[in-house]
Amino acid sequence: MREKLGLLVCLWFLLYGSCLGRFVVEKNSLKVTSPASLKDVHECAIGNFGVPQYGGTMVGTVLYPKANQKACKSFEDVDISFKTKPGGMPIFVLADRGDCYFTLKAWNAQKAGAAAILVADDRVEPLITMDNPEEENAQADYLQNINIPSALISKALGDDIKKELSKGEMVNINLDWREALPHPDERVEYEFWTNSNDECGPKCESQKEFVKNFKGAAQILEQKGYTQFTPHYITWYCPDAFLLSKQCMSQCINHGRYCAPDPEQDFNKGYDGKDVVVQNLRQACFFKIANESGKPWLWWDYVTDFAIRCPMKEKKYGKDCADQVIRSLGVDVDKIDKCIGDTEADTDNPVLKAEQESQIGKGSRGDVTILPTLVINNRQYRGKLDKGAVLKAICSGFEETTEPSICLTEDIETNECKENNGGCWQDKVSNITACRDTFRGRVCECPIVQGVKFVGDGYTHCEASGVLRCEINNGGCWKGTQDGRTYSACIDDHTKGCKCPPGFKGDGLKNCEDVDECKEKLACQCPECKCKNTWGSYECSCSGNLLYMHEHDTCISKDVNTESSWGFVWAIILGLAAVGIAGYAMYKYRIRRYMDSEIRAIMAQYMPLDNQGETFFSAERTFHGRQGSDLAGFDPSFSLNDDDKQDDLDLLFTEILFIYASSR
Repeated sequence: MREKLGLLVCLWFLLYGSCLGRFVVEKNSLKVTSPASLKDVHECAIGNFGVPQYGGTMVGTVLYPKANQKACKSFEDVDISFKTKPGGMPIFVLADRGDCYFTLKAWNAQKAGAAAILVADDRVEPLITMDNPEEENAQADYLQNINIPSALISKALGDDIKKELSKGEMVNINLDWREALPHPDERVEYEFWTNSNDECGPKCESQKEFVKNFKGAAQILEQKGYTQFTPHYITWYCPDAFLLSKQCMSQCINHGRYCAPDPEQDFNKGYDGKDVVVQNLRQACFFKIANESGKPWLWWDYVTDFAIRCPMKEKKYGKDCADQVIRSLGVDVDKIDKCIGDTEADTDNPVLKAEQESQIGKGSRGDVTILPTLVINNRQYRGKLDKGAVLKAICSGFEETTEPSICLTEDIETNECKENNGGCWQDKVSNITACRDTFRGRVCECPIVQGVKFVGDGYTHCEASGVLRCEINNGGCWKGTQDGRTYSACIDDHTKGCKCPPGFKGDGLKNCEDVDECKEKLACQCPECKCKNTWGSYECSCSGNLLYMHEHDTCISKDVNTESSWGFVWAIILGLAAVGIAGYAMYKYRIRRYMDSEIRAIMAQYMPLDNQGETFFSAERTFHGRQGSDLAGFDPSFSLNDDDKQDDLDLLFTEILFIYASSR
């Protein structure tokens, strides 16, 4: 059964699958720095195992062993070691192609202490990518432990290196991975081609371990907008001639449109390939729904939890267990089911159709043919599927100085600023430096500290500028404190430079000395004045009962000053009182004049105008029972017995009294 399945799968790949696809060999620069005859830049193909130093370089000297030249045996058996002595350059082992897997060559070189391995091709052909062996020949005990970088070089270059080494020449090589991955902007885009199948041997175990370990870093990068991540799943279609075969019926959904290998490679037991396709589709739909809700990083939680809670070995690899994980993450199961659609329908599934189209290579990226595959900035990642190695590769996809802080952690990056400050400017007093660590190395740029911009070349000098320059190291100017007083030579404005404050003299940078105003006759010059110099200033005083006036530089009597002050205050008080009394008298006088005029107007209505004043006063006295002998011109013909006139007179006096009372 296994042989038939293997033959069928191979046939599908050869006729319809990705074996006919375009596979791009990822290359990086190999620079020979010596001897002069080989000094040039050459191409080499990065291996799909080990840990390439993405974003960095590695310098070493080449050694071609006298025995075990194909590196198929342990170098311990032939008593050869490539361990570097203190102060020596790292050793790059040159091995010949053939007789064993590339991975075994690398593992043997690593155990012997080599820093990298170069495999020389044994035939003239375009460079190929050195890959892991087939699953049945894989040895998980060493495959996952290879951590040195590896590269395949052409036969011609290999022969030239061997020739120079045979002459006793030292061959030095610089492996450069800095531009192995493009970095066009401040966001890295990467794809992870994976599978929900957990019964595919050591490779599946390695993939599950990677997802679990890398989840935290991936979610931090995604949540803060540093990356744009997309998971993908490989499927193929069943040829029309095999649609009704048992193989296609058990491995495909949607009438042979989307297929996956049988997990156990046995159609009569366990889960089928179509079960894997459905779970792959569920994971793809989970990402789609989570991404639409603005939380694409939940995919890492779902895949990790599903692998732990729903393994095939425990017969939990199905919808029920998957739905429990989905609900625990707060995602709508109904939306997931709607996205999955009818897997028995004879129609295209939009999600899986898009996945098949994504498998086709575009631009510099070849067709995706291997699981798992990581594509960063449209370039396939080469190397070990390990958290540190993958994170280093992703970080190399950022423009220099734009990488997030997670890319500068000690486990993946060496801080060049720690040694001699990277050769950059530094102010040791305030611990300010122009050295800035980046993923690819250090740069010398004058910093911005607490909103204050430093300007300069970054190597020999940096100077604070701007309105807040005095807040940082006092703008590089002199500053002193004595007797509880602090003086500064920094001018806190847009100008630069330093100037000693009043009361001091000097260059303002390192020195400002106190000026003795008393000795130089700059203050307290009045005859009665006494001068005392202080740090940064002076004090003037007067002898006896005298008070010093700073504005006029003179002494005056304290007593005279007090008496004159109180006299001035009393003068103001008396003046205000006089003004108040005069105002009140004027007010009363004007009211009385107004009342007289009103009364005369009323009297004019009842008696002639020529004697109305006399008649008024006589009538008033008569009304009160008094005689007005002092009135002249009173008309004797006026009689109180006249009833009509008496009524009018009573009315007149009533009105007069009312007006008079109202005025009071």
